[in-house]
Amino acid sequence: DPGTRAEVDALLAAADTAGLEERFGERLQFGTAGLRGALGAGPNRMNRALVRRATAGVAAWLRAEGRIGPVVVGRDARHGSADFAADTAGVLAGAGFPVLVLPRPLPTPVTAFAVLHHRAVAGIMITASHNPPADNGYKLYLGDGAQIVPPVDGEISAHIDAVGPLADVPLTTGGVEELGEETLAAYLGGVVGLLPAGPRELSVVYTAMHGVGAETVRAAFARAGFPAPHEVAEQVEPDPDFPTVAFPNPEEPGALDLSLAKARAVGADLVLANDPDADRLAVAIPDPDADGGWRPLTGDELGALLANHLLRRGAHSAVD
Repeated sequence: DPGTRAEVDALLAAADTAGLEERFGERLQFGTAGLRGALGAGPNRMNRALVRRATAGVAAWLRAEGRIGPVVVGRDARHGSADFAADTAGVLAGAGFPVLVLPRPLPTPVTAFAVLHHRAVAGIMITASHNPPADNGYKLYLGDGAQIVPPVDGEISAHIDAVGPLADVPLTTGGVEELGEETLAAYLGGVVGLLPAGPRELSVVYTAMHGVGAETVRAAFARAGFPAPHEVAEQVEPDPDFPTVAFPNPEEPGALDLSLAKARAVGADLVLANDPDADRLAVAIPDPDADGGWRPLTGDELGALLANHLLRRGAHSAVD
């Protein structure tokens, strides 16, 4: 890759042994969150070579386990995500797997849903979630639509270690299919299906935190019959540099400042905030006793509310 080659050439020219050692002394480890780390050259950074090697290991593990079938590939809008997704699809197709690629940057939950919807054996999402802008990552879902857990992560890591020279890893675009809008429509149908009948007049402020959630959230609100949310304009479009926040995690102190200011300005009932790949949700509610009149819910509080909702709807709803 020209970018990482130039990085290595510069380190060699500067005789930066420590920089080379940091990048090439070990491999970024594959775990329950897949891969996540800084973009750059060498096996200890996120780059196209590492993504190809990891995907070849994933493909070898799937084949060894007899899990043969389609694999879904999705991506966010971070630096490098488009190339990483294309390389992932090419390696999987080269290994003989049918590949279903989401048509554009979409939330991580859409990738997880697509695994179930298309009866795939796995799904790979290129994202570093709420990490800083210099990072990217690689999340793996199996056929149940859930992220991997031990001991699977260790087994896959061993298969990645066993991958030989990358020149011997075949790539092809044959067998790669781009999914249409039907998958997103089915996801939105599932989301709306979890809602009970009732009033819809709710004023909501929403921020995508410079990520990929806005389009899907707009569509979900419209399909469910809620008024369109008041969006935080400065954060609504995908921007891999996350210019308005020190850390693109809506649970971090200060990350909701623009959202809360918007909520006070429009007299909102609720604030909703996603992280950049929209699989993390923060919620804030009006509270006259809180600083600024708004209080973010803790993860425990939000989890209890969501669990209560699903249980009141019937346990089967969560499975459907």
